[in-house]
Amino acid sequence: MPHATVHLMRHGEVHNPDGVLYGRLPGFHLSERGYLMADRLGEFFAQERESGAVISHLVASPLLRAQETAAPTAKALGLEIETEERVIEAENHFEGLKVTPRELAKPRHWPYFVNPLRPSWGEPYAHQVERVMAAVQQARRTAVERGGPGAEAVIVSHQLPIWATRLAAEGRRLAHDPRKRECTLTSVTSLLFDDGGRLLGVMYREPAADLLVGASTTPGA
Repeated sequence: MPHATVHLMRHGEVHNPDGVLYGRLPGFHLSERGYLMADRLGEFFAQERESGAVISHLVASPLLRAQETAAPTAKALGLEIETEERVIEAENHFEGLKVTPRELAKPRHWPYFVNPLRPSWGEPYAHQVERVMAAVQQARRTAVERGGPGAEAVIVSHQLPIWATRLAAEGRRLAHDPRKRECTLTSVTSLLFDDGGRLLGVMYREPAADLLVGASTTPGA
């Protein structure tokens, strides 16, 4: 049995009629479908608790969409949402733009394509992993302090930081094709740890899979 588990939950679908890459911009809240997804996650974790899970800690990125996604889980588990800056969305040069071939072809963007392995258009993958894993380890320790051995924590974050962290956890290269990320809206990537904080394994689930049909696929959202 793991000593502690930290669940990295991606936020739900965002109301984004203009299709921009919203990044860290304020004011982007969940869509109607996104609220349904968030409710589904609340039900999912309530069922986990009924099955014996001791979920004692809940944190979320400061961005509105993450806070709104966390709300039903907080209500279902009777937990307060604690804001964690280290799990915020990655920085991105294209924030606020509608990323199209025509937009990407503009000369002012060319310097940002110099090193796609870093990537040069935004926050380095390695830096994202460092900050998220620091938050994960803190959440692990807090969960155990509050709930005892085997306790669990939930962190609501964003696709790229979660995916980069999973790649690192599984010993894979951080550079990747964004179209091949396994981190759908309101998916749950669970990191299992022993009592020394050593990672034992990774588990991935999609509690709201049926709501993904027709959902927004804005890159990097």
